[in-house]
Amino acid sequence: MNEHTARRQVWLILALGLALRLLISGQFLLTPDEANYWQWSRYLDIGYHDHPPMIAWTIWLATRLFGQTEFAVRLPTIIGMSAASVYLCLLAARWFSWRTAVQAALLSQSLLLMNGSALIATPDGLLLPCWAAACYCAAVAIESGRQRDWLATGLCFGLGLLSKYTMLLFPASLFAFLLFSRERRAALLTRQPWIGLLAGLLLFAPVVLWNARNGWVTFRHVLFQGGVSGEASEFTLRYLWEFLGSQAGLLSPFVFLFLIAAWLRGWRSPLPLERTRFLLWLSLPGFAAFLLLSLHGRIYGNWPAPAYLTGLLLAAALYGRQRLWRFGIGVAAVMSAALLLQLIQPALPVPAKWDRIAQETVGWDALAQRLELARQKMPRPEQTFIFGLRYQFASELAFYMPGQPRTVSINRWSRPNVYDFWFEEEPLIGMDAVGVHEHKGMDAVLREVFEEVAPEEVIIQRRSSPWFGSEELRRVYLVRCRGYKGGGLRWRPKLAGDIRAVRSQ
Repeated sequence: MNEHTARRQVWLILALGLALRLLISGQFLLTPDEANYWQWSRYLDIGYHDHPPMIAWTIWLATRLFGQTEFAVRLPTIIGMSAASVYLCLLAARWFSWRTAVQAALLSQSLLLMNGSALIATPDGLLLPCWAAACYCAAVAIESGRQRDWLATGLCFGLGLLSKYTMLLFPASLFAFLLFSRERRAALLTRQPWIGLLAGLLLFAPVVLWNARNGWVTFRHVLFQGGVSGEASEFTLRYLWEFLGSQAGLLSPFVFLFLIAAWLRGWRSPLPLERTRFLLWLSLPGFAAFLLLSLHGRIYGNWPAPAYLTGLLLAAALYGRQRLWRFGIGVAAVMSAALLLQLIQPALPVPAKWDRIAQETVGWDALAQRLELARQKMPRPEQTFIFGLRYQFASELAFYMPGQPRTVSINRWSRPNVYDFWFEEEPLIGMDAVGVHEHKGMDAVLREVFEEVAPEEVIIQRRSSPWFGSEELRRVYLVRCRGYKGGGLRWRPKLAGDIRAVRSQ
């Protein structure tokens, strides 16, 4: 295959992948996290409790252009994933060949990690293109030394920080590469990379300002998720195997092994040394950081995602001509295809209780209709608000109930989240409410914040599977309440040393 043909194949592969994801994106219901991020877009701000604001801003724009639909909510991350693939392929072509870029294109369109980041609208789907673009611009800047290239690198870094805090690993990794590169170390003594860094930090400044005004809640949340809980963190192997297994699943076992092999071989590879070292430094330290964190707490499978981009490119450059590599991509593609099909139709022989796809995407519209009917039957439906005892329920109900009402999350007994910033107690005092929760007996607890609570009504949601017939999918409890007394909206810490607590709590 000549370079011209390879270049055409790259753009064809990326275009077909984009078209497929656009076609699928509106065929299944929003997951709870997606509905939550859509809720963010209804309360536009420069900062939020869990993540930076980019996911909210882009969903707001997409839903204004294309309506309040699943397709519009997912459009930003679908475009983002394609952009990440483009930058990955451009870097492959620049440093190796368009034939290597073909392997990078096939890999990026086959991995469950990449497809999931596109089709499930989360901050990762916006972080990945920013990381890939920053890597490409940094590669160009290192070779050219031009200020505009370093500035572009910094702006991509800043946009990544506005997407997810994992982007902080990028400048640390790039700094390490420059520091340990005999040929490029002198760049650290010039102003160009530092001006780029400053530009990126200036883009991120509004998020810092928002946190300063709100007790640094986002950083407290990130530290808590990283294992800093206010108590001594113990060493454990409990989560290590779970972490490694999740990475093998998201990348596919063969691709994960190729990635590890590339990390090991890359230090003495037959490829240009400086380029392989760049790809290693922009990949391996990020993975190592999350691997170490897994020795102290649970690490979600998607967290190391950006660190894999340059590592996978290195693997494609090293092994792309091998028959086993093509087999590995085929396995990854089959795994992705099976799970993408499962999003639309329960085709896999997985019982409902173990089928996370069904638990996340099935039944929310029917549940919303059930609560709307209950609200209409309340004595004062116009003075009745809708709530969930978890933000996930509140967000799904907001999206799928008629008229998409402003729903409430009663957080007192759960955990702090973004709903803590959206509602004040006073306007709800005295109102009635209809809500849903998942733990039997919470109607008794709700009497602490309502004058009267009717006995809870169990709702059993089912799904139909060609393998198991009608199966119970979800059991939740509908509760009707009268006379909200207050004191339920905001989370109350159980431990005095909980790092998530601020003084106002």
